[in-house]
Amino acid sequence: MFKKFTNTCVTLVNKYLPDPFLFAVILTFVVVLLGLVLTGQGPMDMVKHWGSGFWGLLAFSMQMVLILVTGSAMAQAPAIRKILQTIGSTAKSPTSAVMITGFVALIACWINWGFGLVIGALLAKEMARQVKGVDYRLLIAAGYSGMVVWHGGLSGSIPLTISSAAGLGATGGALTEAVPISETVFSYWNLIITIVILAVMPFVFKAMHPEADKTVVVDPSLIIEVEPKQYLANTPAEKMENSKILWGILCVMGFTNIVYHFMTKGFDLNLNIVNFIFMFTGILLHGTLRRYIDAVIEAAKGASGIILQFPFYAGIMGMMTGLNAEGVSLAGVISNGFVSISTAATFPLFTFLSAGIVNFFVPSGGGQWAVQGPIMMPAGAALGVAPAKTAMALAWGDAWTNMIQPFWALPALGIAGLGARDIMGYCVVTLLVTGVIVAAGFLIF
Repeated sequence: MFKKFTNTCVTLVNKYLPDPFLFAVILTFVVVLLGLVLTGQGPMDMVKHWGSGFWGLLAFSMQMVLILVTGSAMAQAPAIRKILQTIGSTAKSPTSAVMITGFVALIACWINWGFGLVIGALLAKEMARQVKGVDYRLLIAAGYSGMVVWHGGLSGSIPLTISSAAGLGATGGALTEAVPISETVFSYWNLIITIVILAVMPFVFKAMHPEADKTVVVDPSLIIEVEPKQYLANTPAEKMENSKILWGILCVMGFTNIVYHFMTKGFDLNLNIVNFIFMFTGILLHGTLRRYIDAVIEAAKGASGIILQFPFYAGIMGMMTGLNAEGVSLAGVISNGFVSISTAATFPLFTFLSAGIVNFFVPSGGGQWAVQGPIMMPAGAALGVAPAKTAMALAWGDAWTNMIQPFWALPALGIAGLGARDIMGYCVVTLLVTGVIVAAGFLIF
């Protein structure tokens, strides 16, 4: 029965989900219409909000390109390949391959979402190399599904923001002092929700694996093993490119900065330091600058989706946060609608659901906090809901609908060589199962 439901989801997604770029364009038109109807703004107002926001994610777009490129280039190093091969060798069947991939991705994304996003996709490709008869689409979906727990983990932007006094500006005055992560990420109820997902989802991935006649195995061209290139060092230019001295000095500088970062800032795994670690680990493991340059050139081929689509999502965010004459935004209308039907008992659940809806149009944890924090935090305080629970309900909602929002899947899809419709049918099932777990957690606790 479960497998039949999964197959139905996969079939429907394959039939009706457009290319991710067209999906972003359709979302743009939907937000325009919603803005006209729900906020009373005119067409030109929405166009201006769209244009004002269009380039608002340039820095973040570059970070995401680098996540894909530096992660992929690092994975091409022989040492990383060996580690992935070792993990891959533990899988003895197609179902164990998807279970291990999903579990590792969930753990990695809980530690850091950027790290987990790359590792999940790379491990999935390695599993496809080693395990015959495993469905490649499900492998990549399992590797990507780790993103459902990221905002409840160590790199969650909302709990980290409110853990210091400097980050309380987006709470609408509801918070006057910081909320430590012991009350958010490491609270007993947040850990229980996370552990249940970790325990349940590998078996969900196992149950989703299609029968042999419906299994789609990997295209051999995507996992072909390239023979190591032999480099000459005859000319002065070639000697510099392959110089161990230049390579060594650069590595020392890079890792000195990494050590200094953690010594002065503690366990701060922000996106920039993750990219920095990926880059200099890749440079170190490739052994020469020439080898690393070639690895980056190869990895950059999968970045086109990010480059094209992220500006359109920035434009959507601009329309979601654009204010009408009364100072109300479309995101505010959605959030206030859920607040109006909430009680103290149901407020965390409705906050979670509202965040899941808003995340469709504002697929950025920091951006969503800036939009919903000033609305939901004071409302929660007025109802007597603990600030930590309101904040984490927003965080989980933001992560939850990542499963059906192609925005975050683009780096993983670039590494995998697949399109969004290839994995989204399986991700719908992940959305439904984890949605029940998280919703039950907020109702019970």
